[in-house]
Amino acid sequence: MTFDLDHFLPYRLAVTATQVSRMFEARYAQEAGLSIPEWRVMAHLGAQGAVSIRDITLRVNLDKSVVSRAASRLEGRGLICKSANKEDLRLLSIELTEAGNVLMGRLGQIATAFQAELMTELGPDAGSILRILSVLDAAAQKTLPAAD
Repeated sequence: MTFDLDHFLPYRLAVTATQVSRMFEARYAQEAGLSIPEWRVMAHLGAQGAVSIRDITLRVNLDKSVVSRAASRLEGRGLICKSANKEDLRLLSIELTEAGNVLMGRLGQIATAFQAELMTELGPDAGSILRILSVLDAAAQKTLPAAD
């Protein structure tokens, strides 16, 4: 039996995730000129409020340096601000500024419309795919080493 990359699930998931991310990036880049890491930082802050870069790194599955650079660019644009973390003074917390919240409101509308288009494209399989992704995510969380 020959290894068939086109039927290797991890490969297919990674390639498809990248393609869908780029499709979505084309939408929000027009509105805000954000990169994928910047979008992920903004979206996480919009959902969670003030958190540390470490927390975002764990949630958005990007290297700390990528998240830090994205946060610095967003801070330079006045979309986020940094402050001392109230629970651990060694950490910095970042949060959306007023301008960041306004932009995230517009981006949330774009994301909702994009999600609706994807769900329509998937048709009756949409619910099954979401459940399968949840199962895969839960399995990965059980087997991956705990982050520090």
